[in-house]
Amino acid sequence: MHAHSTVAGDRDSGAFAPPHAHLPFRKAAVLGAGTMGAQIAAHLANAGVHVFLFDVPAGEGKNRNAIVERGLKTAAHLKPAPFFDEAALHRVDPGNFEDHLDRLSGVEWVIEAVVEQLDAKRALFDQVESIIRPGTIVSTNTSGLSVEQIAAGRGEAFRRSFLGTHFFNPPRYLRLLELIPSPDTDPEILARIAHFGRIHLGKSIVVAKDTPYFIGNRIGVYGMMQAVRGFTEQGYTIEEIDALTGPLVGRPRSATFRTADVVGLDVLWAVARNLHEAVADDESRAVFSPPELLGRLVQAGRLGQKTRAGFYRKEDGEIKSVDPETLEYSSAKSILLPALKKIRKLRTTDDRLRALYESRGRAGAFVRGATLDLLAYAARRIPEISDRPADVDRAVRWGFGWELGPFEMWDVIGVERVLNDLSDAGLEAPAWVNDAVRAGGFYRDDAGARTVYVPASEEYAPDPVPEDYVALASIRLEAGRTLWESGDAGLLDVGDGVALLEFRSKANTLGKGVMEAVVHAIEHVEADRSLKGLVIGNEGRNFSVGANLLELAGAVKLRAMKVVDRHIKAFQGTIQRVRYARKPVVVAAHGRVLGGGCELLMGCPNQVASAECYAGLVELGVGLIPAGTGTMRLAAEASRRSANDHPSEIQAWIRQFFETVAMSRVSTSAVEARQLGFLAPHARIVMHDDRRLHVAREEVLRLSAAGYRPPVPQSIRVLGQPGGAALEVMVRQFVEGRFISEYDAFLAGRLAFVMTGGDLSAPQEVDEEYLIDLERSVFIELIRDKRSQARIVHMLKTKKPLRN
Repeated sequence: MHAHSTVAGDRDSGAFAPPHAHLPFRKAAVLGAGTMGAQIAAHLANAGVHVFLFDVPAGEGKNRNAIVERGLKTAAHLKPAPFFDEAALHRVDPGNFEDHLDRLSGVEWVIEAVVEQLDAKRALFDQVESIIRPGTIVSTNTSGLSVEQIAAGRGEAFRRSFLGTHFFNPPRYLRLLELIPSPDTDPEILARIAHFGRIHLGKSIVVAKDTPYFIGNRIGVYGMMQAVRGFTEQGYTIEEIDALTGPLVGRPRSATFRTADVVGLDVLWAVARNLHEAVADDESRAVFSPPELLGRLVQAGRLGQKTRAGFYRKEDGEIKSVDPETLEYSSAKSILLPALKKIRKLRTTDDRLRALYESRGRAGAFVRGATLDLLAYAARRIPEISDRPADVDRAVRWGFGWELGPFEMWDVIGVERVLNDLSDAGLEAPAWVNDAVRAGGFYRDDAGARTVYVPASEEYAPDPVPEDYVALASIRLEAGRTLWESGDAGLLDVGDGVALLEFRSKANTLGKGVMEAVVHAIEHVEADRSLKGLVIGNEGRNFSVGANLLELAGAVKLRAMKVVDRHIKAFQGTIQRVRYARKPVVVAAHGRVLGGGCELLMGCPNQVASAECYAGLVELGVGLIPAGTGTMRLAAEASRRSANDHPSEIQAWIRQFFETVAMSRVSTSAVEARQLGFLAPHARIVMHDDRRLHVAREEVLRLSAAGYRPPVPQSIRVLGQPGGAALEVMVRQFVEGRFISEYDAFLAGRLAFVMTGGDLSAPQEVDEEYLIDLERSVFIELIRDKRSQARIVHMLKTKKPLRN
């Protein structure tokens, strides 16, 4: 199941370095266009690979590729999207097993993703082996079959280039890629796939033993089955279980039952049943026997998200949950867990987990029981599925989106306490755990370096960080590495003469203190001859969700409009300071990059972005326009993209950018952010977010070595009143179609006014300051409006936009 040997480092290893490992694949083939096959093909295409996607032919009709085309169409409409953009979709060529397998002779990597039946896979590989060129890498995406058995009977050359590559669903978003070598797999082949997976697919690699369902699913599905039984056997509601197995304990918002619906209840049922059959010697195999309720839902065709009904169903806008007796759906049950009110206020996952574990009520009873059972089971699986607790933790974190793996949870709660509680609960822990507890835990900090206990050697072994990962948490602890800090930000020495400014405000909002820190950091770097440049980046969940609305609302409440004007002018000045700094400044963005955060990204001339960068100018949702130079920057980009500054071409680009901002559109990837005008054409896009700060540091060094000069301000050709009038016509059409409110239309009109240069009677060239002043004046005008103030207050109270 998805949705959820040795590799070094708390992050995945960068240690694999075989000959030619740095060379990316150009052509690949995926065999099987089902849910996983189509999405694996999509992500290979995201990485720039030309992909052939095959499945069985669709009979003798005209279109024998219909099955593959249907799979691609389904994938293209999934949410969240498997493809970065439409161009990636066009890099996938459909074909079928009867007519097109000869194309395999021209690919470098073949990935099999057909039905989980050993005979079917072997029969397909009979054909594959006869077609591929020597040296072609072949892998299976099996989630649980033996890799060695799949390759049995193949020639020696085939077996040397064969391994398991177990992607987790959805492949674009879940980081884990389990690699499963057979005894015959060439180590260089394993290393090349590991390298390509990390650098070009953004995958975090764990090398797993060839045991049933490997590491991630063996542990993750066990925990999931136990959580489901909390509903079916222990008297907890679906809503209560999901409240206790979600963000509260560092797990995804989908928690248990929503995750099951996303995965597919048929998939979960099949994986659990297959695991039960495959692990005959597992002392806890009964846990994998699918609960009766799961079987009844599958039999009734309620398979989760794909059938729009599973454990949950949405009816008339309301999310309802299933009744285990009648299979009817009813409104959400009240969560009778009073302890959660206080525990939710605790800031860190560690603190919340400890508090829940110690809680004496129903919440504590469930968390304590489920946690003890999971930790004991994970310990008993070593060395069967892995020799190292760290690999188990990584597989569970990366495959299921947990913040803490089982052994990390054990350390957080307290190793001795958990061991004693296991004994009291009658749960068996293997003997090696006692040795780890006596030694001080599963992980230890030795002279600033993390080590992990390895049962086979009865010693701690290094768990180093990959060379291309800049670990800010570790840097903060090193003497002399903090150059300056305040309550809102910190300036760190990240090595090689590069400084990094990290935001430390709530949600990385850009308040007065943060923006002052940006200016201070640039001044510090420019004045220090030993520093080559600055990176602005962080390791928070998101780069920045925008300006600090609370500060803004406070000033408005006091009617201190002069203060607001000064604040916006300082904000604009800070963005311009970033752009025209005399040493290279690189913004390294990831996650949500909204409002003022997006304007900071746009204003920086040197950009690095995680592939999963969701950027957008969303100010109209709170009744304002982008006024941190964002509106000016889009007008400048429209002028830049137009050949010879021709008004009709400028109008076309202005219309596109106007629609993006007016609809508060947020990019679904860094690639789309580039298309929307938020990222420059030359921006560096990094597939693996762990590498983002390293790449940003390298970019500073490259720019510095080349003799850095900041960009020169350019004049901007704007369209004046004729261009604004054309946009107003479009806005009125949206109002008449009842797509937007009258106030939305008014806001869009003020946005159009700025983007086209204000009251100018005809197209002409203006400088940046002209548009910056114009956007600020309209911002102040709007913030005085009671309707905009109502939108701001509503957003602060509900976290949702008000359409008044």
